[in-house]
Amino acid sequence: MQKLSLICFAMLMLGLSWGATAEEKRYISDSLITYVHSGPGSQYRIIGSLNAGDEVTLLDVNHDENYGQIRDSKGRIVWLPLDQLSPLPSLRVKLPELEQKVSSLTEQLHNIDESWNQRTAEMQQKVASSDDIIDELKHENEVLQHQLVVAQKKVNAVNQQQDDKQRAVILQWFMYGGGVAGSGLMLGLLLPHLIPSRKQKNRWMN
Repeated sequence: MQKLSLICFAMLMLGLSWGATAEEKRYISDSLITYVHSGPGSQYRIIGSLNAGDEVTLLDVNHDENYGQIRDSKGRIVWLPLDQLSPLPSLRVKLPELEQKVSSLTEQLHNIDESWNQRTAEMQQKVASSDDIIDELKHENEVLQHQLVVAQKKVNAVNQQQDDKQRAVILQWFMYGGGVAGSGLMLGLLLPHLIPSRKQKNRWMN
């Protein structure tokens, strides 16, 4: 009973190993050409060749001879050394993909470069516009400062004229007041002499 269990276990493991090796994708290594045989060994007849990078399907493995049974893209079932199989695509298969990636990255860099140049041009244009605005504001400031200086001079001239007029009015009033005072003084000096003489004349006539 124990032997039967071991036999069943061994058959199960064999089936699992068979299922694990069946229908596995493999790629011919980067050799220029690989010859395939009708059986698991170099003593079997060569029945064709495969190119480097060809995709094949691994069907079985002969560990004693280190050969693998594969099915190629033409549907042929042949044998070849396991060391000529690779689980990864060869460089010949990867090359177009790598070229596509390089082309895509180059295009992205080109787009980034164009975008950067456009942004740089826009920034330069904005800076140039800002410089023009600054120059205009400086010119307007200079004009306003000149106008302010002219206005201040005009105000000073008007103030000077106003001061001259005020001094002239004051001088006129001073002269007028002096004339009035002088006239009053003279009248005050003459009036006493005029009035007594009239009294004496009237008195003498009486």
